[in-house]
Amino acid sequence: MTGLVAFMATNFLLIASGLSQQSAKVDGAPIFASSCAGCHGADGRGGEHAPNIATTPEVQNLRDADLLRILKNGLLENGMPAFNSMGQDKLNAVLDYLRTLQGRKSVVDLKGDPHQGELIFKSKAQCSSCHIVNGVGGFLGSDLSLYGVNTSPEEIRAVITHPDKNLPMQKKAITVVMRNGQSLTGMLKSDDNFSLTVQGTDGAFHFFHKHEIERVEVGTHSLMPIDYGATLTSGELDDLVSYLVGTGNEAVKGGAVKSQNDDDDE
Repeated sequence: MTGLVAFMATNFLLIASGLSQQSAKVDGAPIFASSCAGCHGADGRGGEHAPNIATTPEVQNLRDADLLRILKNGLLENGMPAFNSMGQDKLNAVLDYLRTLQGRKSVVDLKGDPHQGELIFKSKAQCSSCHIVNGVGGFLGSDLSLYGVNTSPEEIRAVITHPDKNLPMQKKAITVVMRNGQSLTGMLKSDDNFSLTVQGTDGAFHFFHKHEIERVEVGTHSLMPIDYGATLTSGELDDLVSYLVGTGNEAVKGGAVKSQNDDDDE
């Protein structure tokens, strides 16, 4: 009898363990397909009844806790129902799948040291002379505080080593040549019928009346150095990429991005 009890107990533990492992591996894809895709689209990029939640930065930058809260409670004023009845495991699975659609789950196996990357960002590469991260740095370039959240390590590395590839017009350097012979190179910040404003390489904003301008030359390059592929080693590039990815993810986890629900908690 003792042997039978032991046998039954062992089998019960095995079954319970199997059920536990099974519940821990809930697949969010079919749940998303049945509960979310009808409104948000199969790829999460929006449908007839609901917005894009895959590539919209405002959604991508929400903390996991905020997204789970939206899933649980819904957004009734926007027509989104609450899914709290799913249970936590399924909600977590849907969140994981949404992060996959957003590209966040592909950011894995970073090779570099983010601490060394921060030093390179601020010293050797001098990125901070133009770019700001978490409130510190220059203002000529874009704010990179959350850049690594929505951009893969491969894309970041490619932009660093080949900044002019697929460069949009608004990021190309321009040179304003005045009628008096003076000139200024920088980034165009505003342009109307009577004037334009350029931010120079010194970070200062310069205002020009158009009647004083001889011509405006649009360059083929950005103001970003094009030789990082040569001046930085492969390891240093890995460190720099790891820093940008890690900084962005930490900012989101820490709540640096204000969510639409934060006011409800105050």
